[in-house]
Amino acid sequence: MKNIVLVGMMGAGKTTVGEFLSAKLNRELKDIDRVIEQEQKKSIIEIFTNDGEEAFRQLESETIEKLSNMSDLIISTGGGALEKANNLSNLQKNGIIIYLKADIEELFKRVKNETQRPLLKEQDPLEVIKKLIKKREKFYLMADITIITDNKSPEEITEEIIKATKNHE
Repeated sequence: MKNIVLVGMMGAGKTTVGEFLSAKLNRELKDIDRVIEQEQKKSIIEIFTNDGEEAFRQLESETIEKLSNMSDLIISTGGGALEKANNLSNLQKNGIIIYLKADIEELFKRVKNETQRPLLKEQDPLEVIKKLIKKREKFYLMADITIITDNKSPEEITEEIIKATKNHE
């Protein structure tokens, strides 16, 4: 079966919904950031700090390419993963891409107190989120399916994804 690939901004619920989908569909969850951390034996924040964003993006692309050759997975991507065209085409080869879309204020509410978000280490995290959405939304909109996550529980989003993907297998 095709992979189910979750894309969207940080705070959209990709990891949480990925865990629910994994349990419900009995498929392995591959969170790209976690895979990179395990393989590199350091945190994403350490990679950003010590090696830079470009080095991280390269690791991300390599991981996506590897996972795209597998099947029957739930793949949770990082927020910026689709900015590289080859990542999108790799994920599309064997995956149904689901954009988890959340309102800017909702995203901010979900991530404002998190300390493990390298791109939010700025003075004004809300402004950073707005800029990132403006830059990334065109890539997210290339997804096969868009699910609005505002005011929905992870269980509701999971059920919506399961119904929507039945038509794409």
